This record gives sequence, structure tokens and C-alpha cells, in this order.
Amino acid sequence: MTDSLDLLVLGNAIVDVIARTDEAFLAGQGVPKGAMALIDEARAEALFAAMGPATIVSGGSGANTVVGAALLGAKTGFVGKVRDDELGGLFRHDLKATGVRFDVPAATEGPATARCFVLVTPDGERTMNTYLGACQGLSPADLDTNLVASARVVYLEGYLWDPPAAKDAFRKAVTIAHGAGHAVALTLSDAFCVGRYRDEFLALIREGSIDILFANIGELQSLYQTDDPEQAIKALRDERDGRGLHLLGLVTRSADGAMVVKGGEIRSVAASPVGAVVDTTGAGDLFAAGFLAGHARGLDHVASARLGALAAAEVIQHIGARPQGDLVMLAKAQGLL
Repeated sequence: MTDSLDLLVLGNAIVDVIARTDEAFLAGQGVPKGAMALIDEARAEALFAAMGPATIVSGGSGANTVVGAALLGAKTGFVGKVRDDELGGLFRHDLKATGVRFDVPAATEGPATARCFVLVTPDGERTMNTYLGACQGLSPADLDTNLVASARVVYLEGYLWDPPAAKDAFRKAVTIAHGAGHAVALTLSDAFCVGRYRDEFLALIREGSIDILFANIGELQSLYQTDDPEQAIKALRDERDGRGLHLLGLVTRSADGAMVVKGGEIRSVAASPVGAVVDTTGAGDLFAAGFLAGHARGLDHVASARLGALAAAEVIQHIGARPQGDLVMLAKAQGLL
């Protein structure tokens, strides 16, 4: 019998290659600052050769979220695809070392384990170039039905909404989770994703496949095609599925904190204070981690969002998208747990 999970994440299994840089390097490489672009293996090799000294750590948006939730005490699992190469082994080791269940077998042929080249400018802004590699091999066959059905929340990474087999895996996970009476969450991941799949994301929401939506304000504006952030929030507030039900929306606004949108109501949550912003990579991922860990503990939506803000604040004060401090200790010190 499969033990129950608080959270199961379906996402891209990616290793981050992080380097400090400046605007001149970005311009010289023809890379738009702050954007996320998909690249092929040849471009990945050329970019790596041109970069300065780099830190190599396991990453991936959904994987960052599942690790953060595990470090806050949630019982978690991950579904994603790596190759049986050195980076794939590193990714698996790092996930399991934090207590995350990761049982999907590595691919034995095909593209290498995915890599994301994260270029961090002095203002803390990150620019990402991603080679998806083995990530794109995820399919419905990689889902353990009992494991999916055991999870109180199944969390879907928008970045993975591209390969047809991965979409099929998402839809299978939704069917299993809802059949077990559990919730499904979606993160929009990036305005780049929303621009490509706006109609499909809206269809998922309006058909009732999604119960919890995570987005930053730029992604939400892209979803509703408005330049007005307040109008985007109101559109989410008024959103209903085919049964007439509201979904729960969590919208991050950088230094302006976050918004909890549920049942026609909008609640504000302040950002946690930070010393200096070093690297914004993973801020949204860790906000989702904190929220979902709070949700697993039975906290209300606003209290869970405050825990999310704390986790996001921790991760932007150092290089890398995984926490380095003791999140439970920090949360207890601030009376959040």
C-alpha cells in the first residue's frame, strides 16, 4: 500500500548552471534580460563555454517547490524525467537527500538530462536559457496511479506543458487526483509559457481541472491580456469553472507581496523583509512551496501565503533556487508555525 503524500509535483527535472554576469554579456550573447528562452544542445554548449565561473545545482521550477515543501515538513514526491548520466544522478541524489520521493526510472537513451543556464545580473534579476533534453520524455507511463491518488495536492508545472506526452501525463494526473477527491494545482511558470498556451491554460481552469492557481502578476496579466494588474486580479477573482465554482488563486507581486484570491474575495499578504536581493531565481517556486506546506499543516489561505512569503524571502538572499537556511526555524521565529 502506498503511503499518502501531502504534495506530488509533476515537473521538469533540470540541473541549474548559475553564473553572475552583466548586461554587456547578455547583449553580446543576444539574450533578452529577464526572459526565459528554450535552446538546443549546441547552443547550450556554446553558452556554457562563454559563461564565467558557474555554480551547478539541481533545479527546475516544480522540483524547487517540492524540495521547499519537504524542508518545511511536508511529505512529498516528484515525477519528472532524467537521463542516466552524471547530471541525472546529481538531480536524483539532491531530491532524495531532502526527503522527496522520486521513483521515475532514468531514460537509458535519447537526450541528456536537462540544463538551465541562469545568468544573474548585479540587480538580482535572472535570465534563463533552458535546454530541456530528457525532460521532454515524460509520459503517462511514468505515473504511478496509486502514488498520484495518495497525494492531497497534485501540482503541475506550466513549463512542462509542451510535449504532447507530458500533456497526456498532466491530464491523467488530474483525472486520478480528482477521482480520489484531491486537489490539483497549476503554476503558470512564466509569461513565455502563458503566451504559448494561454487558451489551453484557460481551458484547464474553466473546465474544472485546476483547483489552485499560482502566478506572478506578469503571468496573470498575460493570461488575461491586460496591461492593468488590478484588472488581471479582478478577472481571476471573477473566474469560475463549468460548475460555477471559484478556484483559489495565489498571485505574487515581488516586493509588493502576494494576493490570495478566493470566492470573490481578495486578501493582501505583505512580502517578508529581506536584507539584500542577490538572486530572484526560485522566488515564485518557494512561495508555492511555503503555501502548500502551510496548506498541508491545515493553515488557512492567508497564513499559508505568509509562510510562502517567508520561503521566497529566504531564497532570494543567496545564489541558487533551493533554500540554504532552516525554513522551519525561521517560520517558528516569526510565529508562522
